[in-house]
Amino acid sequence: MAVPRPPEAPRGWYAGPGKRACDVLAAALLLVLLAPVMIAVWVAVRLVLGPPTLYEEERAGRGGQPIRMLKFRSMRQATDAEGRPLPDAERLGAFGVFLRRTSLDELPQLFSVLRGDMSMVGPRPLPLRYLPRYDERQAARLLVRPGLTGWAQIHGRNAVDWPRRLEYDVEYVARLGGGRGPFTDLWIVCVTVFQVLWQGLTGRGIVGPGSATMQEFQP
Repeated sequence: MAVPRPPEAPRGWYAGPGKRACDVLAAALLLVLLAPVMIAVWVAVRLVLGPPTLYEEERAGRGGQPIRMLKFRSMRQATDAEGRPLPDAERLGAFGVFLRRTSLDELPQLFSVLRGDMSMVGPRPLPLRYLPRYDERQAARLLVRPGLTGWAQIHGRNAVDWPRRLEYDVEYVARLGGGRGPFTDLWIVCVTVFQVLWQGLTGRGIVGPGSATMQEFQP
């Protein structure tokens, strides 16, 4: 069975300046509205886990360019006798699980949206080491800015296996280029709000099977 050709870079007013304008307005508004929540989370992380409060990592942005992704830290800085970090499952306590289930750890990424590194909606930014592992079609996910939420996130998030998750990202790129782009983004945002509430109650979709965090992508 032939593999479908990867989509081209999205074109049109919404895929360009329209989407960027929506990102700036939405991120600025959310930062103002959620400022008390972010301050409360910052204080809680500081008290429970200690400094540093933020976790910073380089991820692949549009075109594979490195971007800085910020999160509230959710894991303890615990090491074994040889100074190596303990497995994620041992460093992620009840407090960290709460932050991830409610997606509160993701809130600092709103600053990345304002800066232009990310979008409100798009494929999630993945580690730079994954870049050479993508096939030609999967690499199409890099044609747009990564997002806080995306087509793959509302279809199962980390509970979906990697091939299907990356295919959802490519499908999103194809959708963004047509006239349905704004409606796709609006639908993703609406579903995400419901999904965050649901996963906060159930914890479903946050981690992959048999893993405390996101499983490594291996083609």
